[in-house]
Amino acid sequence: MNQKFNKLTVPDLISVGVFTALYFVLVTVATFACALLPGVGNILLPAVAALISGSVYMLLAAKLQKFGGITIMGLVMGLFFFVSGHFVLSFAANIICGVAADLVAAAGKYRSKKLLLASYVVFSYGLTGPILPLWFMKSAYIANLTARGKDAAYIDTLFAPINSGSFVVSILAILICALVGGFFGQKMLKKHFEKAGIVA
Repeated sequence: MNQKFNKLTVPDLISVGVFTALYFVLVTVATFACALLPGVGNILLPAVAALISGSVYMLLAAKLQKFGGITIMGLVMGLFFFVSGHFVLSFAANIICGVAADLVAAAGKYRSKKLLLASYVVFSYGLTGPILPLWFMKSAYIANLTARGKDAAYIDTLFAPINSGSFVVSILAILICALVGGFFGQKMLKKHFEKAGIVA
């Protein structure tokens, strides 16, 4: 069997759990940071998270070098968003992007820096799950917020920047920030990558 598709061992799963927890902490930090930007904070959250989480993602990929770890991290994040009251789209986006990112990294046997960077970009788009309904499920989103006790002022502030232009900005911001964050993560972990035999 190809090494990149070997089964994950118990120590592997423990490592995935640790890195997923670290990634979750960084997403939480990004969430608090974006909370300081009323209105636009939500749509910038995936980009901010992508900017600061590259080192955790790259270290997981370099340490594990097996298919499944990235997928599990996406699955856990998706489950968290789903159980915390977000739409099922949050779960779907995270798991789809997690599996796709794992496949991209596996294509380079988890040793190609370029494919690992591309993989991180794909994975980062999983965090669009909670915000995509702002553009594509507005009525349902408003109904959900109302049911949770949010007032009209909050809802108006939330949807004020939601238009086609802000969607493009959000998507491009994720791309740019994931590239920068992933590249920075690779530079930070250069020695670890060299030991793992990861190539450009």
